[in-house]
Amino acid sequence: MSVITSGIIDGLVWLIHACYLLCHNYWIALFLFTFLTKVILLPLSVWVQKNSIKTVKMQPEMNHIKATYWGNQDMISEEQYKLFKKEKYSPFADLIPLFVQLALLMGVVEAVKKGTPLTAIPAQAHGATLIVPLLAALSAFIMCYVQNKINVLQVEQGAWNKYGTMAFSVALSLYLGFFVSIGVGIYWTYSNLLSVLQLVLLNIWINPRHYIDYEALEKSKEELKKTQEFMTAGKKEDKKNPYRKKELEDYKRFLKVPGKKVVFYSEKNGFYKYYKNIIEEIIRRTNIVVHYITSDPQDEVFQMEGEQFKPYYIGDKRLIVLMMKLETRIMVMTTPDLENFQLKRSYVKKDIEYIYVPHDVNSSNLTFHENALDHFDTIFASGFKNKEEIEEREQKFGLPAKRIVEWGSSVIDNMTVSYEAMEQEETAEGKDQKTILIAPSWQRDNIMDSCIEQMLDELVQMPYHIIVRPHPQYVRHFEEKLKALAQKYAEKGVEVQMDFSSNKTVYTADLLVTDWSSIAFEYAFSTLKPVLFINTPMKVVNPNYKELTSVPVDIELRDKVGISLEENALDGLRPAVEKLLFDNQFSRDSLRRMKEQYIYNVGNSGKVGAEYIINRLVEMQKKS
Repeated sequence: MSVITSGIIDGLVWLIHACYLLCHNYWIALFLFTFLTKVILLPLSVWVQKNSIKTVKMQPEMNHIKATYWGNQDMISEEQYKLFKKEKYSPFADLIPLFVQLALLMGVVEAVKKGTPLTAIPAQAHGATLIVPLLAALSAFIMCYVQNKINVLQVEQGAWNKYGTMAFSVALSLYLGFFVSIGVGIYWTYSNLLSVLQLVLLNIWINPRHYIDYEALEKSKEELKKTQEFMTAGKKEDKKNPYRKKELEDYKRFLKVPGKKVVFYSEKNGFYKYYKNIIEEIIRRTNIVVHYITSDPQDEVFQMEGEQFKPYYIGDKRLIVLMMKLETRIMVMTTPDLENFQLKRSYVKKDIEYIYVPHDVNSSNLTFHENALDHFDTIFASGFKNKEEIEEREQKFGLPAKRIVEWGSSVIDNMTVSYEAMEQEETAEGKDQKTILIAPSWQRDNIMDSCIEQMLDELVQMPYHIIVRPHPQYVRHFEEKLKALAQKYAEKGVEVQMDFSSNKTVYTADLLVTDWSSIAFEYAFSTLKPVLFINTPMKVVNPNYKELTSVPVDIELRDKVGISLEENALDGLRPAVEKLLFDNQFSRDSLRRMKEQYIYNVGNSGKVGAEYIINRLVEMQKKS
């Protein structure tokens, strides 16, 4: 190793001497030497420029990931890893140029000592040599200033990073300038100034604006900023925060309860609807106490506390510990990815039965991570398609067989009851005009982002009432855009709704237009009315979903409960709307038969779910 190092230093000495022979002036010779090292390392500088551009090019997607999975660092890391893999980018590769520069600098220190008479050290020699550290510091300031203005990566850094780096570079240059030879200080100064010239030329040669969508970048920054503001609003905890006290009290209270039989977990307010029918049936038929954990301190369930229903507020961080200590016979969750991320199976009681209850009828193979349900013992399946793909996955990958309960959908059951009551009111009041409801998803490239105005231009020519009801998350992020849309189409009778306090619009619409939103099947199966699907880019969480032969229900049902149109085929909007509204293929009877085929136990999901839990508790009691 020492032979290689010695050889590199000898080579640098030779290069300095060759430069000196050209001009017979060591100051000029060091400039030529520095210039030649820049030329030699040009391929590395080009690589750094391209890598920096790639980093910034990925930033819109990175910001979108952070906004989408705010607060879930595991998911953010996983999605970023996928992005890096797709773009063939390694953040560690950025360290290579730094190591090369440091190695070169150490070599130059020795080469200047051996190859030039410029060996005086300002800290020892004083006098005129003291100007060299000042020049080194000034050159570092100039270099950092220019980088902050035009370096593709540095421009995107925050003020603290920009000016912190500048202060560090200037201070380091000044400090080193005092304690290395003036020759090295001169080299350092030349290197900084030539770096400025090189950066300007590289920006012309490999212009970042040819590769980076700066408009998308700014939009993603705004999206992330709004997400941050929304998610942190009112959540800055301090010692006087009443929820912290409540959380600690509820945590202790929960752990003190002996012999818990069944526990339900809810991520936030509003999730009770997924359990409502099951819990109410358990309470009606038995004396079992239902323990209900929620991570929302303002969950409506606290108003429902009674002898058989005990709610507890446990925040996300404390929940991790509680889950590890959990003691119950049955744990019911709507949260997938048990064991995969922060929520683990109990370390204390190994025989707890973990039950997964779905939010919707959609495919878990398509819309979840591929192993999202692998660590549950029991799955409540919405329909035969859900059961089919779970069983195929178990067989294909040799997974332990889970209990699959042919359950149904409490959400659809309850929506059906609400709709039928509302339908009677609507019939009594009378209705002169049919209503078309546009309700897109929140995923990227949804209808609102891709084709809403083109659709509205077609739909307003028809004799129907048009309502646009974006996803609540979309309203939160793009309120001004929606206000502009509402103003543009107000005179044409289009209504843009941004108030979600009532679902009456969803129930009373005669036709739903959406993309990949789960509302499609809830609407179709609760109102028995058809859906017009726009084929925007499909939401795929599991890129390996095609490993199973079972076609995801999200795809299979699209052309059974409605009609699908490509984004570039919206000229077919009018005939599709007319067919959906008036063709017997999409009549109530037809959609009712489809519902009974694809959804288990229509109207009885609560009874089926409760019976399963009650029977399992009886079996467990007999074994204990």
